[in-house]
Amino acid sequence: MAAMKRFGMAVDTRRCVGCNACVIACKTENALPEGGFRDWVVQEVWGTFPDLSMQIRSERCNQCGDAPCVGACPTGASHVADGGVVLVNAAKCTGCKACMASCPYGARYVHPGGHVDKCTFCLHRTARGQVTACAEVCPTRSLTFGDLSDPTSPVSRLLASRRHEVVKPEAGTKPNVFFLV
Repeated sequence: MAAMKRFGMAVDTRRCVGCNACVIACKTENALPEGGFRDWVVQEVWGTFPDLSMQIRSERCNQCGDAPCVGACPTGASHVADGGVVLVNAAKCTGCKACMASCPYGARYVHPGGHVDKCTFCLHRTARGQVTACAEVCPTRSLTFGDLSDPTSPVSRLLASRRHEVVKPEAGTKPNVFFLV
């Protein structure tokens, strides 16, 4: 019997140039409202001048294996769907923001319709065999999406061959978005 799919993403921090093509593709693909973002670009600088280092990361919901937002949701609107993707059922969401308060990544926003919204790993596209909109348009090919349960998938091969980390590992959420360093 084949293993259940577990979707994930690798972000190559050596390739990302912070162009925001991923952000624009996501907004367009998902018809997001003004002020609504499901992904964003972070620039982190550390060190002491003149010995500075910078990392640029395309971030989004980490599609956590142990998602605190799901447990915090009083209505069941936040739930785990196919591929381990955490979704919000807008019809069940009351907009109470309990999920937002429990997310250590700040990956959710309140949609003008009154419900909470977030990255869906473009499940509407992946169901058709496509990759996420952000990965498709990335000009530097820094975003790799795929099935983490398949050791031959491009994302699994990248994670097996490159050192990687997650954002806020101390949160214990078992994120499925990895940053190649």
